[in-house]
Amino acid sequence: MTPVRRGPRTPTTHDAAADLATPARGGAVAAGRGSRVPTYGKRGLRAAPEARRGNALHAGAWWVWALGLATAASRTTNPLLLGLIVAVAGYVVAARRTAAPWARSYGAFLRLGLFVIGLRLLFSTLLGSPVPGAHTLLTLPELALPAWAQGIRLGGRVSAEQLVFAFYDGAKLAALLVCVGAANALANPARLLKSLPAALYEAGVAVVVAMTFAPNMVADVARLRTARRLRGRPTGGVKAVLQIGLPVLEGALERSVAVAASMDARGYGRIARVPPAVRRTTNALTLGGLLGMCAGTYGLLAAEGAVFGLPVLFLGLALALAGLRLGGRRSVRTRYRPDRWGGRAWLVAGSGAAVAALVSYAGTLDPEALRPGVVPLLAPTLPLWPAAAILIGLLPALVAPVPPKEASSL
Repeated sequence: MTPVRRGPRTPTTHDAAADLATPARGGAVAAGRGSRVPTYGKRGLRAAPEARRGNALHAGAWWVWALGLATAASRTTNPLLLGLIVAVAGYVVAARRTAAPWARSYGAFLRLGLFVIGLRLLFSTLLGSPVPGAHTLLTLPELALPAWAQGIRLGGRVSAEQLVFAFYDGAKLAALLVCVGAANALANPARLLKSLPAALYEAGVAVVVAMTFAPNMVADVARLRTARRLRGRPTGGVKAVLQIGLPVLEGALERSVAVAASMDARGYGRIARVPPAVRRTTNALTLGGLLGMCAGTYGLLAAEGAVFGLPVLFLGLALALAGLRLGGRRSVRTRYRPDRWGGRAWLVAGSGAAVAALVSYAGTLDPEALRPGVVPLLAPTLPLWPAAAILIGLLPALVAPVPPKEASSL
C-alpha cells in the first residue's frame, strides 16, 4: 500500500478567521488557535482599558461632562477661553468616539457653529449695534424707516467695535453648540434612554428620537454624497442638493415608521394600574418639588433670598425625586443588563462639573478677564487660572475606556 504524500497543512476557515481577528502588536505572534493578543499592546495599571459591553462608560456621564463645558462657555465671551473649550471637546471626541452614526455628527455641529458666527456678524453689519465705536470700517447705504421703527436701522456705519462684539457673542453660542455636539458624538442615545427613571420614559423616548434625527440625517447625507462621487456625479450646487434631499427625507420617513413599529411591538405606552392615593401623592410631590426648585433658584439669584435659597432648592429637589420614584410604578417595563455608574463615570462627570464650578468662580473674582470689553478696543488676554480649569475637561481622554481600533473614527 503506497503511502499518500501530504503537503503542508492548509489552515481551515476557522483558523484563518482567528488569525485575522488577532493581529500581532509589538512583535507578538499568535501561537495558535485560541491565543490572545491584546489589541492595544501592553497597558499600565492606570491606563484606560479597552471598551467592552461590561465596562462601557455610562451615557449620562458624557452628558454631564458636556453640560459642564457648556456652562463654562456660557460664563465667558473671551474668544481664547471659548477656543480652548472647543479644542478640549474636540480632542476628547477624537480620542473616544466610535464609528456609530451618532458619532459622525460632531463635524456638523462644528460647521453649524461657524455658520452661527457668520450669521451674527452679518446681522450686526446690516442691522447695526448699540455698541459705540470710534473705528469705522465701512459705511453702507442706510434705508429710512418709519417713526414706529425707532431704534432699528438698516445699513449705515459699521465699526470695528460692533463687529468684535458680535464675534464674541457668536463664538459663545458656537461653543455651546459644539459642547452639545460632543455629547451627541460620545453618548449612545439608546443606552441613555435605558438609564432614565421610569417616570420619564415616555418623555425620554421623544427626546432621544429627536436627538438621533440629526446624526442619522448627517450619516445619510454623507453616504449619498459618497455614492454620487463614486458615480462621477457632482456633489455641490443647488441641483445636487435637491437630488440628495429627497432620498434623505425618504430614509427619515422609513426610519420613523420602523421606530414606531418597534415601539408598538415592545408595548410602548402601556402602563400599570396604581391606587388613586399613590397617583395623587405623586402629582403633589412632583408639582411641589418643581415649585420648590423654582423658588430656591430665584432665592439664589436674588440678593434678598440668598439665605433660604439653597435649602429650598434642595428640599424641592428631594420632593421631585420622590415624585419620580413613585411615578415609576406606572411603568411596566424592565431593564436588561442596566448600565452601572462606576468610578470612571464619576471621574468623567466630575471633570465637567469641576470645569463649570471653577470657571464660574473665576468670573466672580475677575469678570473683566472672562468678559473682555470692546470699548476701548483691546486684544483679549488669556487668564491662566480659568484656562487651567478648562484643561481639567481633558480627563475623559485618559480615563474613559478606549474604543476598539476597528470601531474608532478619527
